[in-house]
Amino acid sequence: MQRGPGGAVQADTITGRTIMSRRIILGSAAALVILGGAGAFAMAHAEGQPPALKNSTARYSAPAAEGEGSFTFTTDVRAVSGVRSLQVLAWPAAGPFTKNPLTEKDLVGADPATCKPAGEDTVRCTYKVTVSASEAAESGTGRWHVATLATADNGDTSFNDKTATFTVG
Repeated sequence: MQRGPGGAVQADTITGRTIMSRRIILGSAAALVILGGAGAFAMAHAEGQPPALKNSTARYSAPAAEGEGSFTFTTDVRAVSGVRSLQVLAWPAAGPFTKNPLTEKDLVGADPATCKPAGEDTVRCTYKVTVSASEAAESGTGRWHVATLATADNGDTSFNDKTATFTVG
């Protein structure tokens, strides 16, 4: 065997094949372990992220003399594992939830939004209801908030009691 600079074996004298130095092999193995660990950490970190809402809008149209009004809430929900559902609840800022705030548990039974794919791990969710003249009269006027509960396919949740705000009247 012949040794080159740094003690690396250059070629096997019997087969004539080049042999790598132990330092190169150990260095390469260590780099693979480090990169593999970093990749696993990044994947685990991404999987552990709760759903995130973005571009949320709320729009209220009062009922006209001859017809109904409507309330529409739209948002983009992103979750690496996928989005299972989005529950939506509109509530008056001057209502009972001001003193006793909403909780995630309160939204479990709230109305679901309809969600459609809008990217690799994002869905666009829309919640729309009609509002009759009698419902509008009972609701009162003023500032309202939209509370949301997003649930990812892996079970992670994201709750926000004031995702969006709109005005009635």
